[in-house]
Amino acid sequence: MSEIRAFPSGRPPKALAATVASVPYDVIDTAEARALAAGNAVSFLHVCRPEIDLPEGTGLYDDAVYAKGRENLDAFYANGTLVDDPSPKLFVYRQTWRGRSQDGLVACCSVDDYDRDVIKKHEKTRADKENDRVKHVLTQSAHAEPVFLTYRADAGIDALVAAVTEAAPEFDFVAPDGVGHTLWIVPDDGAAALVEAFRGIPMLYVADGHHRCASASRARAAVAAKIGPLAADHPANWFPATIFPDAALRILPYNRLVKDLNGREPEAFLEEIRKQFAVAPDAGPEPRRKGDVRMYLGGAWYGLTPLLPVDEKDPISSLDVSVLQDRLLAPVLGIGDPRTDKRIDFLGGIRGTDELVKRVDSGDFAVAFSMYETTLAELMAIADAGATMPPKSTWFEPKLRSGLFVHRF
Repeated sequence: MSEIRAFPSGRPPKALAATVASVPYDVIDTAEARALAAGNAVSFLHVCRPEIDLPEGTGLYDDAVYAKGRENLDAFYANGTLVDDPSPKLFVYRQTWRGRSQDGLVACCSVDDYDRDVIKKHEKTRADKENDRVKHVLTQSAHAEPVFLTYRADAGIDALVAAVTEAAPEFDFVAPDGVGHTLWIVPDDGAAALVEAFRGIPMLYVADGHHRCASASRARAAVAAKIGPLAADHPANWFPATIFPDAALRILPYNRLVKDLNGREPEAFLEEIRKQFAVAPDAGPEPRRKGDVRMYLGGAWYGLTPLLPVDEKDPISSLDVSVLQDRLLAPVLGIGDPRTDKRIDFLGGIRGTDELVKRVDSGDFAVAFSMYETTLAELMAIADAGATMPPKSTWFEPKLRSGLFVHRF
């Protein structure tokens, strides 16, 4: 049973929505954030990437960064850039991109559900990133960016959401990256029906935002430690999320680049690979099916297919990213732990294979691997088994826009 509830969201006025909305904090670095926010005093990047308002060279984890984020958030509320709804609301949020759209419900989800694994995880979190998110949340007394959740589609919920979208939207704009964002406010009677309908959904799944979920849990514990046991309706018990049905979503691949060939020349490297993979020369850059990996080396694309069968009954070892890791990255290139090894980098499929070619041809990397996308069915099977996927297995696109729903506590 999944518990959701309406909340008094902090939102920009209709006329400011497109200007306030920003990309999420974790898809850009500081330099990119500075460039995107240049000349825009109300960009939400001033809240979720507050280091852009401090001198260059300020450490990401400097106390001044967290304090600046709180200062900027307070200023947004004071000057009307963000305005709290007078009463709790649910929303339907549509994203439109490349000829397809996905409609999700914006609601607050239960920290208890996360702690009890009703909200399923499929990735491990990194301590440094988790600590950073916790400090932002506690310093701002707010969850500034929503989590991206999914669930197995339900026809009844689909119908309730569709009914909301028959009315005029609260706002509707296209962001600079070409993604359309449309928001409807759910009427109170419709909100009650949706809350009840989600009680029939046995599990939710984290699609994107594992660190934000974990920080919500830790922040709740910190608030309780400071002020004592929390009432069930205390806002720290809840965190904002946009919840999409699985049928509406698509996962893009997460590609790999490695800086060197582990002491081998290209021909010796290819010979070593042939012990585990059939290597096809003159292949294109895009894999065509599961089990097909493309490799860019020395100005050419190769197709790699495992020689030995893959155990399809094992939801983790059968993933293409696992096969590549277990049969090539670890034994041949010496990448034992891709979470921490500085020789490997990852590139979301949204950046395209041309970017892989560019980075290898520049000399910054020696080899790149273009992957076939992981499916939502694979993600859910792994989460249901209580297991975790290899790092950087999934890239969801389009990303949620930040600054449209703020949950203060």
